[in-house]
Amino acid sequence: MEIVLLQAFNALSLSSILLLIALGLALSFGLMRVINMAHGEFMMLGAYTVYVLQPLFAPLGGPALGLYFVAALPLAFLTTALLGAGLERLVLRHLVHRPLDTLLATWGVGLVLQQAARSLFGAPNVQVTSPAWLNGGLAVLPGVLLSAKRLFILGLVLLCLGALFLYLYRTRGGRRLRAVMQDREMAACLGVPTDRVDALTFALGSGLAGVAGCALTLLGPIGPTLGTYYIVDAFLVVILGGVGQLLGTALAALTVGSLNTLFEFGSTATLGKALVFVLVIVFLQWRPAGLLAVRAR
Repeated sequence: MEIVLLQAFNALSLSSILLLIALGLALSFGLMRVINMAHGEFMMLGAYTVYVLQPLFAPLGGPALGLYFVAALPLAFLTTALLGAGLERLVLRHLVHRPLDTLLATWGVGLVLQQAARSLFGAPNVQVTSPAWLNGGLAVLPGVLLSAKRLFILGLVLLCLGALFLYLYRTRGGRRLRAVMQDREMAACLGVPTDRVDALTFALGSGLAGVAGCALTLLGPIGPTLGTYYIVDAFLVVILGGVGQLLGTALAALTVGSLNTLFEFGSTATLGKALVFVLVIVFLQWRPAGLLAVRAR
């Protein structure tokens, strides 16, 4: 019973991390059909935001020292969102309907950001000390301790998912985003400023990547290549869930995370990822639109 519970929690934890990483990709890829290869580097910048803020809060001491992580979340979101908006305005807007060029451009931006991180913080990975209030865990059964850090990440993902749902389905900006995603030409004819929607959406997706980077600092060391370890799984989640589908992305993250945990339990991590990749490819051969597809008439 204890092993089953721990494996289920590990699967849910991994799924939540993948979902947090993939949310921003789902927006930008679903709306603009842009394969943002710099998404991992935006995550890396969010992680380094926590690393930079930590010593600034050190003189406070005591319980106030742990506030650096709370302050890093909105700051990382704002920083990466502004960077994403700048990238869309200066580069991607001029490469419309040229998917290969946008892929190469964002890949180049990612390499520049990686090298900038190496120049500023060094090539070796660095460790971020977790706040004291995230140490320990929740004991649900004898011998079963649920990590407080992973529980916090799970709560953060639910908060981001809920806020994104409210934005998409309860605000004017969200309605415009969904309209452009479904039919760009018709939305433009009805007066929707598609260029502005693109910029705001790409900024929102980039900001979510920064928040994901903050969460990753709770799981281990960070470095200039942090994003490269997660970007493939994130794209896998977006494609499996269905382009631009929020619920589909959540279901895909849960599926990929659960399968990864299940296969790794009886084999190695590398073999587990390979098996998941093969299963997803086979599934997409049967259902190319993903788990959930946009219904159209």
